Amino acid sequence: MREDSMIGRSVPQIDSNEKVRGIATFVSDLQLPGLLYGKILRSPHPHARLLHIDISRAKRLKGVKAVVTADDTPRIPFGPRTEDWMIFAVDKVRFIGDEVAAVAAVDEDIAEEALDLINVEYEELPAVFDPLEAIKPDAPLIHDKERNIVSEFKLSRGDVDQAFRECDIVHSEHYYTHQVYQAYLEPMACVAHAEPTGKLTLYLATQIPSMTRITYAKALGLSLEKIRVVVPYYGGAFGAKMETNLHLAASVLSQKTGKPVRMVNSRQEDFVAGNPRVPMYIDLKVGAKKDGRLVAKEVKVVGGSGARAVYSMAIVATACYRVDSLYRFEHLRAEGITVYTNTVPTSCFRGFGNAQMTFALESSLDMIAKELNMDPAELRIRNGLRTGEVSIHGWQIGSSGLEECVKKAVKASGWKEKRKNKRFAHGLGLACCNHVSGNRAFSREFDGGAGIVRIGREGRVLVFHGESDMGQGQHTVFAQIVAEELGIPFERIDVAPVDTDVSPFGLGSFATRGTVFGGNGVKAAARDAKQQILEIASELFETTPSRLEMMGGMVYVKDEPERALPFEKITEIGVLKRGGSPIVGTGFWAPDTVLPDPVTKYGNIAPAYPFACQIAEVEVDTETGHVHVRNYTAAHDVGKAINPQTTEGQIHGGVAQGIGWTLMEQMVVREGKVLNPDLRDYVIPGPLDLPPIQTILVEPIDPNGPFGAKGIGEPALNPSPAAVANAIYDAIGIRFTELPITPEKILKRLHERFATRNKDG
Repeated sequence: MREDSMIGRSVPQIDSNEKVRGIATFVSDLQLPGLLYGKILRSPHPHARLLHIDISRAKRLKGVKAVVTADDTPRIPFGPRTEDWMIFAVDKVRFIGDEVAAVAAVDEDIAEEALDLINVEYEELPAVFDPLEAIKPDAPLIHDKERNIVSEFKLSRGDVDQAFRECDIVHSEHYYTHQVYQAYLEPMACVAHAEPTGKLTLYLATQIPSMTRITYAKALGLSLEKIRVVVPYYGGAFGAKMETNLHLAASVLSQKTGKPVRMVNSRQEDFVAGNPRVPMYIDLKVGAKKDGRLVAKEVKVVGGSGARAVYSMAIVATACYRVDSLYRFEHLRAEGITVYTNTVPTSCFRGFGNAQMTFALESSLDMIAKELNMDPAELRIRNGLRTGEVSIHGWQIGSSGLEECVKKAVKASGWKEKRKNKRFAHGLGLACCNHVSGNRAFSREFDGGAGIVRIGREGRVLVFHGESDMGQGQHTVFAQIVAEELGIPFERIDVAPVDTDVSPFGLGSFATRGTVFGGNGVKAAARDAKQQILEIASELFETTPSRLEMMGGMVYVKDEPERALPFEKITEIGVLKRGGSPIVGTGFWAPDTVLPDPVTKYGNIAPAYPFACQIAEVEVDTETGHVHVRNYTAAHDVGKAINPQTTEGQIHGGVAQGIGWTLMEQMVVREGKVLNPDLRDYVIPGPLDLPPIQTILVEPIDPNGPFGAKGIGEPALNPSPAAVANAIYDAIGIRFTELPITPEKILKRLHERFATRNKDG
């Protein structure tokens, strides 16, 4: 890259000025003329038949403009994967928090008061809360199905049984990963505005603006062109902010009143009716040879979807097989069952199932390494996939920095020296992960990225894309890519918010795809705009476009740098020659991914695959059971880091979430009720809970990423639980296979070991 290149340069976030000064308008800040405020009445029962809903008193309350129930909706079943949703409950409710009715009023207090005036008669029904109980033949049925099974996933490669017979070591273990909440800064929020034309404009905090239109059009019985989605600033998501009934309830209220309606969840509502992480029971069996070569893997996963499927079946499927492309497994068998329960629906959370299985696999590999008397780092290096290899599932690894990640993390953390001179209650743990940058299997009909670059007379560049920046710095990266492609200063770039009436179609922010797909899309658009500018300049310089170059904000003739004009001058001349029409570059990028076979699941599902190695150093207080994470090293293969500062920030955030998930965070649910639905009783890591985090960026240039980049969002979290769990084992010699690893659990196990030793001694 050139010295003045924007690629690989740490620059402040493009929107940092507005956010730091507190003038950025987030979804929950939006004000429109005539705005009403909406609130949802939610079920107090986990499972009950709806006998009668009386809304008459609520409608009479002064200031109430509308009260709606299922009777005010088309009653069309819908859902992003399985059509088991309704906008409001019909016939019965299926979890505490299920949407029963909604109110729009002139202020929030009146809306809340109106909810208390709605009278609902219920007939309580038997409920089931645990996935293992819910799959039993005599379990209460939650939906109109023969069993409470959402879906089943099965996959087999090779001769697994024979492979296990030939292994020198076969390790089996049971794991459990619990349900946790995404804990983003801004709760779920929206403004819906049904216009007199029948068009519905939605201002949404959503990761998938274009895809929500498709789901919501079905639910509301509208044609797709009748729904417009605009994405203002919003405060984080981590997978939770996809489709939600909050948006649809606001839409129905707006249609009823003809006024814009804003709805913002309370934090408690976010807990009881959001989409937390899918809890999983995992039985894992791994076979290896004496030299450490991994040969066979068998896994069974039972995941809890809650009362609606959302994306849980895809998440369970991901848990079954994504980690298989981290190492060179030769024989595999996987089974995943996704199960309905009378609990809050679960869905996407950073890692999308890969995080759950990475905890299990990387914990098992440490136990295998111990049995082999092999350094855990060496076991990973020996088996890790390298550049140019094709995984057992057909993933084509265009670049892999896994080995480099392990070696650099080992060196930076002092791994060998500290393990050699270890003390009791002090330990180090290592874990690796793989992930995708995009997922062809997620949207079977489409894969790609697109962009529009508009350049006006003054030479100011406005970039349009169809993805979603939830605070991860995507707009900044897109601006850097366009600035690099056009050879102009970063400061001349603006990035427009997503507006589906203007922006190109995009799948959105998930599967760590934003930088690769959105980046390649805007890069293609900038390339188109650049070609138009070169054609304009070629007439001025009386030469061909191929003899021109754009760099440093100038357009000049190659080998004749004295023949040059500023970028702004060229664009001004071009716009005026076109009768005032701006220069508009459009472009798209379609990767050569391969849609997986529906039966065998074989296919190249992503254009790029990131890898990572993280090492945790912990100290366990054997008197209190508290785990102090003293140091943390995170080495990540990110391809070319377009903005290293932003990339490192993503890694820090992922590690923090991983530590929280491992050691403290837990949604406590009893009989379907969340007992700690607030950030007072649901504890997330604060500054004093987090160690110094050393980040190492490993940068193999990926052939498919924009300027060689890959994604970083989800791999930042995936290895953290296993790294911490492995460090705890190294410290006190006790293996924990269920999350979270709390002080109470540690003390209990320490006391049990002490009692056993006294009995034997």
